Amino acid sequence: MRQHFSLSCKFGYAILFSALATLALVKTVQAQTASEGIAKYREMIADGNPSELYEAAGEELWKKPMGPKNATLEQCDLGLGPGVVAGAAAQLPRYFKDSNRVQDLESRLMTCREKLQGIDPQATIDAPFQVGPKKEMEALVAYVVTLSKGKKINVSTTHPKEKEMMALGKRAFFFEGGPMDFSCASCHGENGKRIRLQDLPNLTTQAGAALGWGSWPAYRVSSGQFWTMQQRLNDCYRQQRFPFPIYGSDVTIALSMYMAATANGGIVQTPGLKR
Repeated sequence: MRQHFSLSCKFGYAILFSALATLALVKTVQAQTASEGIAKYREMIADGNPSELYEAAGEELWKKPMGPKNATLEQCDLGLGPGVVAGAAAQLPRYFKDSNRVQDLESRLMTCREKLQGIDPQATIDAPFQVGPKKEMEALVAYVVTLSKGKKINVSTTHPKEKEMMALGKRAFFFEGGPMDFSCASCHGENGKRIRLQDLPNLTTQAGAALGWGSWPAYRVSSGQFWTMQQRLNDCYRQQRFPFPIYGSDVTIALSMYMAATANGGIVQTPGLKR
């Protein structure tokens, strides 16, 4: 009787393990199929990326006299000298002597708008995304990053303030908090993670960071909007159940610094196209 019971248990466990293994295989195949489908979908819509419309609007804004000083942004220094745009985004964030801080593209553009055009940065900081000054910022970002497409990511970490920002970014990336103890690393700290059947790049590796950082900013088909990196980070904090960060704040620049420096050597593919 005991032998019969033991054999029955073993047989039952074998069936259970076989079923679990089959289920895991099915889920893996489904995830792979979904990933392949998403890749094909992106390939189909890649021709005629709507970001081109934002880029054109951004170029117009770049050359248009605006603000209390009625000036253009054509002398804006993005790190390669006044007026040099090509390749600049591939080297951001970076330290700027005139502001004495490390700046990402959006915070640097706010500095240029203030210095050259007399536009108060606070108006951009306070505005909602996709509205008013931030809508203008999104177009300017699209214009600038497009002129770095195909360039190698080459972010400096040699200046003391760059090193400091890099260290802060790494701490912020792994910091757990909020009601569910989430961090950036919860989604982007390991290989093979997915959300809604989409692969999540491991941003702690060069290859993963190059894929993640290198494809943002991007046009999001699901929302019909162009998202800058600042908006992408804002949404990441929302998903972590954190309070929204202040636009252009040090923590957002530090996270960008960590991702960009980790991605060094990768290729800029922005503006990307996302689901």
